[in-house]
Amino acid sequence: MNSPSPLGCIRIVLSHPSHPGNIGATARAMKTMGLTQLTLVAPKLFPDLEADARASGATDVLEHATVCSSLAEALTGVVLVGGMSARRRDLAASFRWAREGAMELLAGVQQSASPGAQMNQVALVFGNETSGLSNDEMALCSLPIMIPANPDYSSLNLGAAVQLMCYELRMAALSPGIAPRTEAELATAEEIEGFHSHLERVAIASGFLDPTQPKRLLPRLRRLFGRVGLEREEISILRGFLATYEKPKIRRKS
Repeated sequence: MNSPSPLGCIRIVLSHPSHPGNIGATARAMKTMGLTQLTLVAPKLFPDLEADARASGATDVLEHATVCSSLAEALTGVVLVGGMSARRRDLAASFRWAREGAMELLAGVQQSASPGAQMNQVALVFGNETSGLSNDEMALCSLPIMIPANPDYSSLNLGAAVQLMCYELRMAALSPGIAPRTEAELATAEEIEGFHSHLERVAIASGFLDPTQPKRLLPRLRRLFGRVGLEREEISILRGFLATYEKPKIRRKS
């Protein structure tokens, strides 16, 4: 019995795509490299005949595509999120070049080196054709990735960018000996977001964070924890610590 391909665990996410032709080109790029999971966040036009035409035989990828209303919804169940960017973002996690980022995503798929280990779901997110990913969307991506294009002309068509990254992901999957990212169970994207919401709530309640003048505290904390690669058990410990603070204080009798 053949073992499942790690490429089947990679979710390609297009956030707010404007042109249905780019959705079709994405489906074609994915199928040529063996990827099957396409997720669309609030597409302007979908389904659409132009998307079908540009898919050029990859209409099965379009037919099985998942449509979501938000990026947070699209990332449900994934443990590692790569976010494509054409520029370095202030206070974002350290970026990876395309090849390195593809290898890290593949390492995130394979949780453990032991035979028969369950594979994780990971995601690679592409932004809108005009503006790319917003800073709020990039904050949901623990692994910023850049394509090493000509800095004097770094503009890439969405379909071309997807094709390039799908190629890098396939090459990474074919490379022998990619080490698993960790042997522990990684936290999912929604568990990490739940922790950050909890952290913000406690920071405000404690007086450490003034919500009227937040400055850059929360983005810095996101970058800090994003470098760690939080595990599920670590999330439980951190949230338990925060919950302890929120418990009502019992006054001692004099």
